[in-house]
Amino acid sequence: MGREREFRTVNRVLGEQPRLGPFPADQIVPWSAIALISYMVVKGFMQASWLATGIVTAWGWATWWTVSANKAFLGKFVGTPRITRGYKPFVSLVNPLQPQSQKKHQMKKRR
Repeated sequence: MGREREFRTVNRVLGEQPRLGPFPADQIVPWSAIALISYMVVKGFMQASWLATGIVTAWGWATWWTVSANKAFLGKFVGTPRITRGYKPFVSLVNPLQPQSQKKHQMKKRR
């Protein structure tokens, strides 16, 4: 009984995102729509070559994958705020008060 019990992983796929080969499964439907639209626009409407159609399709897939990956694309660029302790007194922008030194100076003039 001196041995520690270690758990053995039975199914490594549990808890992971579904995949179809190297590609996430949630990308299949949007990529199909992107391929269909790029085919209709580039090959059908603009009468371009298959190479141009493939390049536009790959560009659309890469853009969609970049934007939709991790469900928070724009959140990747928000920096962590740096919190520091400050000692400056609060001054309202709506109703600014005069600094204490000016108030003391005006009080002395009134006397």
